[in-house]
Amino acid sequence: MKEDRTDNGSTQRSWIDKLSHALLGEPRDREQLVHVLREAQSRGLFDADAQSMIEGVLQVADMQVRDIMIPRSQMVVVSRDASPEQLIVTAIESGHSRFPVVGESRDEVVGVLLAKDLLRYSSKNDGQTFSIRELLRPAVFVPESKRLNVLLKEFRASRNHIAVVVDEYGGVAGMVTIEDVLEQIVGEIEDEHDIDEETFIRKFSEINYAVKALTPIEDFNEYFGTGLSDEEFDTIGGLVTAKLGHLPKRGETVLLENMSFQIIRADNRRLHLMKVTLLPGANTAETHVDA
Repeated sequence: MKEDRTDNGSTQRSWIDKLSHALLGEPRDREQLVHVLREAQSRGLFDADAQSMIEGVLQVADMQVRDIMIPRSQMVVVSRDASPEQLIVTAIESGHSRFPVVGESRDEVVGVLLAKDLLRYSSKNDGQTFSIRELLRPAVFVPESKRLNVLLKEFRASRNHIAVVVDEYGGVAGMVTIEDVLEQIVGEIEDEHDIDEETFIRKFSEINYAVKALTPIEDFNEYFGTGLSDEEFDTIGGLVTAKLGHLPKRGETVLLENMSFQIIRADNRRLHLMKVTLLPGANTAETHVDA
């Protein structure tokens, strides 16, 4: 007897059909639903990644903007009176693509500047007077209490990627991006230099590594087989900062023991992340243990 086939020729039911079959018990609340989903995943109806995203979707419906927003104090903003050179420096050092533009204070957000608009202007500028107002995009304001699933729907409808969060008095409380919302569903969206929270060092090749500034010098020496002194500083970031003699800036490079330390991420208070390159003649261990 031949098996029934779906329109696409598959001889198996879709995972949705299987999930529907698993849900015949009709769970009465969220906790029971999650339990049924986990049982279905353990039986192989779908993989662990799908399970995680399904639970993420359920959680987003219960979360508010205040739960994930970037606090006001950590926002990277630019002034409407800033020069093109200052704006470019901020864009390069932060690595961000969108910036709230403020007036007299952070509570006066007058618009949003896209780095690509600034670069487009710079490439075509023929000596005309620069005006940031001509590049501004309208700022979107949302309350702290807005549900994340509603915000995501609005982001998609408006094709906007950033919103300024305001408190009950109308003051700026922070900001939120579409990436912040999506990360609640799919997990952290990493760039090529991001490292797990539990890890200090990430290997990219035999000579290139990403190293957190907070890596203890003792752990750094153990990983690379180096002999950097930890008498004055506890972390590799402190040692590099002392070598520079000032707060590091993105793109700066320091040489230590035939190793190049390039600043990847830093702000106006401290160093965060470096790219370490082993130079010819570097005296390092051949094998490494994750720090």
